[in-house]
Amino acid sequence: MLAVKTNKPVNFSESAQAKAREIMDRYPTGKHKSAIIPILHIAQEENENWLSVDTMDYVAGLMKIKPVEVYEVATFYSMFNLKPVGRFLLEVCHTGPCAVRGAEWLIDYLCSKLNIKPGGTTADNMFTVKGVECLGACGYAPMMQIGKYYYEHLDTPEKVDALIEQLRNRVDYKHENWVV
Repeated sequence: MLAVKTNKPVNFSESAQAKAREIMDRYPTGKHKSAIIPILHIAQEENENWLSVDTMDYVAGLMKIKPVEVYEVATFYSMFNLKPVGRFLLEVCHTGPCAVRGAEWLIDYLCSKLNIKPGGTTADNMFTVKGVECLGACGYAPMMQIGKYYYEHLDTPEKVDALIEQLRNRVDYKHENWVV
């Protein structure tokens, strides 16, 4: 997936800059590149839950590394979004154990219900459906993660419909990322 270039200036808030410095300082001189994943989490949080090319370039400058080193990490892990996502990012685990227990059905059902393709976002920017690698809840499949919460045993249309309706009625929701 190619990331989107926005040509808009990027700058972390003061608190995000302080957190990034604190994280990089945890590592010995010359080893601060090890902080790239938590700093990308900060960058994603600062940029409405996605990483534009401009944001990744900003991270590279902040960390004094080559932009390609940031791109390599951001494009490898499914936890980083390389294009804008909906208010609710529905991340469905679709690795082997979950696939056997209905993950593909869940992705197909969500996409059909929301009238989007996998990886797509609804016209109202409310939902994005994304298949991701192992979320570590194989025994509770099919399941999905929304923000920091897991929703498990989503094996019937009724359960999925109820969850979607709950989400549609949430007015206070802001996507919550894990930030070190």
